[in-house]
Amino acid sequence: MARISVITVVRNDAGLLEETMLNVLEQKKHRDLEYVVIDGGSADGSIDIIRRHADRLRYWVSEPDAGIYHAMNKGWEAADDDSFVLFLGAGDRIVSLPGDEEFKNADVIYGKVLMGEEAVFTPRCDLHLKLYNTMHHQALLVQKALHPAPPFDVAFPVYADFDVNQRLWKGGARFLYSSGFLCYARPGGVSDRQPYGESLRVIAKNFGPLWVVVALSAYLCSRIFPFLKNMRPVSYRKSDDR
Repeated sequence: MARISVITVVRNDAGLLEETMLNVLEQKKHRDLEYVVIDGGSADGSIDIIRRHADRLRYWVSEPDAGIYHAMNKGWEAADDDSFVLFLGAGDRIVSLPGDEEFKNADVIYGKVLMGEEAVFTPRCDLHLKLYNTMHHQALLVQKALHPAPPFDVAFPVYADFDVNQRLWKGGARFLYSSGFLCYARPGGVSDRQPYGESLRVIAKNFGPLWVVVALSAYLCSRIFPFLKNMRPVSYRKSDDR
């Protein structure tokens, strides 16, 4: 049975944190799963919630950090080296996980994300990943062995996960879509800050200026033709809006 490391990074989100923690800890009854919580020095009672469940955690810490991706890098470092890593923010939940057999045939497993009561984000792993982030972290399991060192480039404060996804795909990682993998993202998790220039910098870094032109053209077309809205980049809060 594949081991799963779930990581939650949080700061001042006590109202939603325990819901997520209880959901993840429930999965431990059925799967080989460990849980890591990285708190950014909360002052709202989040630490009390973490301490209440500390005996069931692989690791937790509460200390100031340099932003969400710095915290996510700390979580990655604390995860078991032989595990598949999944990031859930406060208010996110696991609905169902992939079957054990699927882990044997993939380096990265991705699934759908429920966004509120009705909306469903449907992922894809194809050339569209060169243009925008086609997978979201709430339903993305990445084998840590692919990148033993912390993977997130903190030079990208909003789109570092997009950068990681592009690099893994470009590097030949085996991506597998699992119809049985479904997670829930809390309503209002879409950040109001969507610096498209940063998204283009990610694309330029990984695929060069030609794909920047293609991505920008696709984005402008999506603004003119609403049915192409999926071509627009979307950034998701990982646990707060730092």
